[in-house]
Amino acid sequence: MNISEIYHNHRPAGELTPQENASYDTLEALGIEYDCLSSDPADTMDKCDAITDAIGAEACKNLFLCNRQKTAFYLLCMPPHKAFYTKELGKQLGSSRLSFAPEEKLWELLRCTPGSASVMGLIHDTEHQVHLVIDNESWQKEYFACHP
Repeated sequence: MNISEIYHNHRPAGELTPQENASYDTLEALGIEYDCLSSDPADTMDKCDAITDAIGAEACKNLFLCNRQKTAFYLLCMPPHKAFYTKELGKQLGSSRLSFAPEEKLWELLRCTPGSASVMGLIHDTEHQVHLVIDNESWQKEYFACHP
C-alpha cells in the first residue's frame, strides 16, 4: 500500500477531484487545521488500518442509510471495527426499517461514490436532507479522521 507523507494544512500533491478540492476549500475557509495524506484506495479493513497507523488517528466507517420510504437519509460515522445493527439504530433514530441508501442518492446528496461516503460530503447537501449520526465512541476521540 502506497501512503504519502503527512501534509499539515495543505493539500496533497497531485491532481485532486472536485470533491476533494471542495473539502479542502471548506476546511481552509473555516480556518480548520488538518493533516492529510494520499494513499492507494483503502478498499479493505487492512488498508484502512495501515492509514490509521500512518496518520495516528482512526478513520470512521461511514454508512449512508435511509428509511424504507427513502425519504429520510442518514450518514452514520462509527468506529471501523464496531458492529452495526440496523434495528438498534432505527429505534434510536425513531426510523424503522433502515437500510443502505441507493447509490444514486449517495451521489445526488453527498457527491460520493460507494466506498467513499464521508462527513465531508455533507458540504454538498445544501438542502440539509442528510442527518449526521456520530457513534459516541467516535465522538469521544481526540481527533476525527475521514477522507475528503
